[in-house]
Amino acid sequence: MTYVITEPCIDVKDQSCVEVCPVDCIHDDGDDDRILYIHPDECIDCGACEPACPVTAIFAEDDVPEEWAAYTAINADWYEDKDGARAKVVEIAP
Repeated sequence: MTYVITEPCIDVKDQSCVEVCPVDCIHDDGDDDRILYIHPDECIDCGACEPACPVTAIFAEDDVPEEWAAYTAINADWYEDKDGARAKVVEIAP
């Protein structure tokens, strides 16, 4: 299991989660991304990011609300195909 960043992060990217992550597994490429991403292979499931998020955008993978389920794959996809993940974010939240 990993943690997943979902729709409330879009265009917010507060970075509080980045500051508390002990393994630096939360990333973005600056202005090219509208949302932060958690690397599923680097995340150690500590949960420190979840309460740090001021917009309640971070969930344990098994707890992602159904309406934001697509963000689980988008988070993982970003590490293999950044442009594809960005396009999916635009499709979901224009």
